[in-house]
Amino acid sequence: MIHVKVLGSGCPNCKRLEAETRAALDEADIAYDLEKVTDYADIAAHGVMSTPGLILNNKVVSTGRIPARAKIVEWAREMEASTL
Repeated sequence: MIHVKVLGSGCPNCKRLEAETRAALDEADIAYDLEKVTDYADIAAHGVMSTPGLILNNKVVSTGRIPARAKIVEWAREMEASTL
């Protein structure tokens, strides 16, 4: 299972990143749990200065943009492989 964190204040791009991430992982049939992080101090603690941010298994994979679904799936597959 992949642990996903979507970092952002709740702006439209942050909501879109959450929706795209859920859709990508659901379509790829990847098990995940998703946590939304909206507190600025918590976001900064992850080293993210530009939102939205995406963290998979405690690794920051994207900041300040909404990656393509295929890229989200690629990162998630890499995370799955590294936990085997």
